[in-house]
Amino acid sequence: MNERDEFLRDRLQPGAPAPEGDQPQDAPQPRPTPPLATPATPAAALPDSGWRRILRLVTFGLITLGPSLAQRQQVEYEAAIRAGLRGTHKVGVLGKGGVGKTSVAASVGSLFAELRRQDHVVAIDADTAFGRLSSRIDPRSRGSFWELTADKNLETFTDVAERVGRNPVGLYVLGGEPASGPRRVLDRAIYREAALRLDRHFAISVIDCGSTMDSPVTHEVLRDLDALIVVSSPWADGASAAARTMEWLSDQGLTDLLNHTIVVLNDSDGHADKRTRALLAREFVDHGRPVVEVPYDPHLRPGGVIDVSNEMAGPTRLKFLQITATIAGYFAARTGRDRSRRAPADES
Repeated sequence: MNERDEFLRDRLQPGAPAPEGDQPQDAPQPRPTPPLATPATPAAALPDSGWRRILRLVTFGLITLGPSLAQRQQVEYEAAIRAGLRGTHKVGVLGKGGVGKTSVAASVGSLFAELRRQDHVVAIDADTAFGRLSSRIDPRSRGSFWELTADKNLETFTDVAERVGRNPVGLYVLGGEPASGPRRVLDRAIYREAALRLDRHFAISVIDCGSTMDSPVTHEVLRDLDALIVVSSPWADGASAAARTMEWLSDQGLTDLLNHTIVVLNDSDGHADKRTRALLAREFVDHGRPVVEVPYDPHLRPGGVIDVSNEMAGPTRLKFLQITATIAGYFAARTGRDRSRRAPADES
């Protein structure tokens, strides 16, 4: 048995099935992916495009194939993202360095902002190792946790909006530690105060977490989430790190959050082996974790501003719509939960 097979057998997921005969009869069953909302637009009413449209035109309508599967999926995902929600909701994004965690956070936040115009959506950089979330959303943003918490006169949404950045689709961003100037390390108290202020004005928060699981700030973020995205590279070592992340969550007693977690296999460099990627995805799915594979997209690589509306490739956008729709489903399942019941984290 090679190293990859051993990993797939033993390391991929906490609580992996025991050998046949040793499995308890009351073992918990994998939690299914939440159902998506019914599309608001009937498939038959969708306009065709591409070669399907050309075929309809050159045959003067004699051959009409209708919308493609991708078009029908897009309508379904967008309807799920637009579905009604009450209260405030938060999704965290976890992953080791180099797997595209920040790109995923910026993309999901942008789609929420684009499709939920009635809500204010903010992306928060909680990565204490010089996070780069602002550079993927609004490089002009100069706001920070310290400025937001220091100003005691922030009452209206306009007051808060002046302290954060914003991209063209309406996603706001609170940057983390500045790349230049004196180093100021984010701590859990500053994060908590900033989060409380943002909760008064933003219906949805997407938090880009640090890659260090034992960080006090990461602990503070995780205790207040409604859903979680675990980002992995489509290689065995990346998936092993994702599996260890979920083991750690289980050890911390965050089983409810695990039940609202989606795994994203992000092909950030275009060199993923198709067979390995399929094996890893299958293993996560077999252990009850919904998985979305994001294909390589050159637009996500340079490190500049992410444009989900114009620059992101169609197949990539469809995958991010799927991810965002799944998170919206988790939000809907937890709508109305009273955040005030969440006890403060232990400061010791």
